[in-house]
Amino acid sequence: MRSSTIIVLATLLVSGTVLAQQSNQEKVICDLASGNCLKQADLIQKKVHKLNKEIQKGEKKYSPEELRRLELKLKETQDMLYKLETK
Repeated sequence: MRSSTIIVLATLLVSGTVLAQQSNQEKVICDLASGNCLKQADLIQKKVHKLNKEIQKGEKKYSPEELRRLELKLKETQDMLYKLETK
């Protein structure tokens, strides 16, 4: 009886250690992923700022068709940024 109790306790201790390692690994992966998202969000914000500057130049530099494409690109970029920020 004692030996079976010792075996059960040892098994529980080992399984608890494995679960703790998995959750720690998952935490590290999550931290890395969130850091990556933050970097992507920064890059996208810079892209939004750049597109806004180009759109402000208006018809002096771009044709109406080019301005529509820039505005569409700006909207798509803002949508990407919104999706990253709401995760």
